[in-house]
Amino acid sequence: MAVSATVAVAGSGLAGLAAAWELSRAGANVALLDAERRPGGMVVTERRDGFVVEGGPDGFLAAEPDIQDLARDAGIGGQLVDQLTSGSSLWTGRRLEPLAEGQAAALLGIQISSDAGAQHAAPLQCGFRTFATGMADLVEALVLRLAPVFRPAQGVAGLAPAKRGWRLSLTGGSTLEAEAVILALPAWAAARLVAGAGVPAARHLNDVIYHPSTTVSLAYRSDQVAAPLAGTGFVSAPEWVESGPAVRACSYSWLKYPGRAPPGHALLRAFVGPVDGDPAAAAHAELAGIVGIKGSPLWSRAFTWPRGLPRYKPGHAGHVAAVREGLTRLAPLAIAGAGFDGAGVSACVKSGREAARGILERIGS
Repeated sequence: MAVSATVAVAGSGLAGLAAAWELSRAGANVALLDAERRPGGMVVTERRDGFVVEGGPDGFLAAEPDIQDLARDAGIGGQLVDQLTSGSSLWTGRRLEPLAEGQAAALLGIQISSDAGAQHAAPLQCGFRTFATGMADLVEALVLRLAPVFRPAQGVAGLAPAKRGWRLSLTGGSTLEAEAVILALPAWAAARLVAGAGVPAARHLNDVIYHPSTTVSLAYRSDQVAAPLAGTGFVSAPEWVESGPAVRACSYSWLKYPGRAPPGHALLRAFVGPVDGDPAAAAHAELAGIVGIKGSPLWSRAFTWPRGLPRYKPGHAGHVAAVREGLTRLAPLAIAGAGFDGAGVSACVKSGREAARGILERIGS
């Protein structure tokens, strides 16, 4: 490839970071753009008073290699850690009952793995992994290496053909010309840009529905949790959810992964549905009865993602394939991310790196 080629990557979530990493290692002149100031997308880790609090995903399947390969490439393979416990429970509305392996993910509608948008079962017996001080370990390692090319608060507002590739209109009124572009953006944002660039099939990407997501982390002293808890957490039964409780599921974070709470303390993470008022207060009130909590939390932290979790309609894989086929007739332009190839963090990394490799092939030919 031409080392001097400029490749713009729009979006600094895991897919965009993985794409930018792959491009920069190959010698491309990368411009990593994001409308937000903070990189990482939904990967958010806060560390306070010895606690590790995740605002988005807290881990990934140990059987999925892509995110782990990237971590090793970035020099932080030694920060990978395994879950400490296994198994989960079902909250029936009256008691906690054991769940079969994998049933919790099915009840939550979680996509374990995907290939071009098609959902597949993946082996769960290998368990889950995360990073020693949180999922942001990987984001921070990549951003440290990509800092010279990262342009925060510069989103892509428009995309038009140029003499050598593309002209990008950026938020704030500036422009950027690049030989190639990777759009590691939510499906609705990429749909508008790709359709405007000359691929009408991209309008079907608007069919991807993004569901809201709220997580609440609550810190307690260990002696405040009366019930002996087993496994990684619980999921509320569908018939119970229909009655309108706040807590749809809960992770016993301090039991699930090492180093999530200081000695003598507990950390719960609840997945909360729509509530009136404070989601943290609602979560605590329900968890107090389910797991036997005494007193108030030491503190709580809520994260709300209005468009958090992509869900695909039937035919999604075909729409994505049609868009990618249309892109082959244009100057080098690729799409990557959760809106296209799977919502899991490892799937996002795989999508970003594969998009970068495809772009490198095109601009190097």
